[in-house]
Formats: sequence, C-alpha cells, structure tokens
Amino acid sequence: MLEALLVTFLWSTSWVLIKLGLRADLPSLTFAGLRYCLAFVCLLPWLLGSPEHRATLRRLPRALWGQLLLYGIISYAVAQGAQFFSLGLLPSATVSLVLNLSPLAVAGLAAGLTRERPAGWQWVGVGLSAAGTLLYFLPLNLAGAGLVGLLAAGVGMLANAGASILGRAINARSGLSPLVVTTLSMGLGSWPMLAAGWLWQGPATLGPLQWAIIAWLAVVNTALAFTLWNRTLQTLSAVESSLMANTMLPQIVLLTWLCLGEAVGVKGIIGLVLVTLGVALVQWSSSGAQGAARDEGPGVPQASGE
Repeated sequence: MLEALLVTFLWSTSWVLIKLGLRADLPSLTFAGLRYCLAFVCLLPWLLGSPEHRATLRRLPRALWGQLLLYGIISYAVAQGAQFFSLGLLPSATVSLVLNLSPLAVAGLAAGLTRERPAGWQWVGVGLSAAGTLLYFLPLNLAGAGLVGLLAAGVGMLANAGASILGRAINARSGLSPLVVTTLSMGLGSWPMLAAGWLWQGPATLGPLQWAIIAWLAVVNTALAFTLWNRTLQTLSAVESSLMANTMLPQIVLLTWLCLGEAVGVKGIIGLVLVTLGVALVQWSSSGAQGAARDEGPGVPQASGE
C-alpha cells in the first residue's frame, strides 16, 4: 500500500514538473514526446533482456502490432499530447479535474458497447461528478486560450477513456505482459508525437534545467514508477488500486498550490471533492462487480492522466 502511494505521489509531482518545463519554454508536444521517447529507451533493455519477452516479440502477429500501434497513438500521442498542451493554457487543477472524468467516459463507452446497464451506485457517482464539475466551472469565464485548453483537456480525457477500453481488450485477448504492452505502445506512440511536435512547434532549446526535468520525468516518474506500480498490482485488489489512483487529484491540487502558487477557492475545492467521490463510486462499483480482478491496463491508472 505504501509503495502504491509513493507511485501516486511521483505521478502527482509530474504535474509540477510539466508546468516548470512549460514555463522554461519547452514546446508542449516536443516536451511530451521527449519524455516518453526517453522512457521507452529506459524500458527497452528490460524488455529485450528477457528471453521470454524476446520470444513473445518474435511471435507477435501483424494484426496485434496494428492494435498496439493504435493503442500507442491514442494513449500517448493523443492523450498525453493533449494533456501537455492543455497544461500550457490552464491551471493544473482544472486539467486534472477534466482528466479525472475518464472513468465516467469509460463506463459510458463500455455500457454502449456491451449494453450493460450501470449499477445504482454508479448512477450516484455520475451525479456527484456532474454536480462537482458544474460547481467547479460555473460561471464559465473561459475565452480564447483558456477555451482552447479546456477543449484540449476534453480530447485528452476521451482519448484516455478510449485507450483504457482498447488496452483492456488487448490485454484480455493477447495475454501479453504489462511490460510488453506498455513498452511497445509507448515506443509506437511517442516517436510520432515527438515528430509532430518538432514539425508543428519546432525543435526545443534544451539547457541543463530542461534536460533535468525531462530525464526525471522519463526515468523516475515513468519507467521506475511503472515498474513499482505493476509490482503493487500483484498484491492490491482492484478496489485498492482504484483508491490509490483517486488520491492523485488532491495530491496534484496541494502540490501545485505549494510549488506553483495555483490556488483553488472554496467552491473549486468542493467541486473537486465531489468529482473525486463520484469517480471513486463508479470505479468501486465496477471493481466490485469484477471481484478481486487485477487492473488489466498497462500499469498506469487512466484516471490520473499520467
């Protein structure tokens, strides 16, 4: 449990580091691409160093490579690219709240695809989340860049939801280990994101500070945190892992306030609490229906946006 909390803390500090990198004139898409390309390079030796994983790679069918490519594009190029872009335009708490709605979108998409009716507690969770979102944003005073940032965060949230469903389907049908899925999808998704950022925003001017931020995010907050999180999933139930993931929103709000001065008023805090409780109800109801099943995703809670 403590190890899982450490991982969520590391992921929460990512929001502070991303903001610092953006303030240091790192172009958002190039920044995100560099982070995940470097993290992919860090994970690759672990993947190729295992004879079992090398044999798995040799046996991968072309159709599965295509699914992993699509998954990588959605979960990294689109979802993470949108997150970094929106953080350049909006406060961290606002972006985190929008991304934290991903489990609600997952539940809605899953219900539409499988025709499963949401449980009673899930409806309560949806209602709480909707009330919290309205309380946080209304009256809506966004215009120009703020509105563009909110739209980008919404794209990231929907991409997170789609990636969650696609990732679970890949894991359920392929039997691949989380390390294989995450490393391959990260490599397949991060390099196109880096290329797009380079073409659209231009090359980044990287000094010691920028390199330090990118390296820490890639090595510690991505590669190391991924490894620790997957180890915790061997002992945590689905409910417990969801609980750990839901601690990230208050951690992000507190850290960005202390480190960046991004204060949230009383109304905003109440809205964030309602959204957190609502998302937790939706996740716990879903987890309870699945018993003690472990997270089938690639090792990163989709609600975090991390």
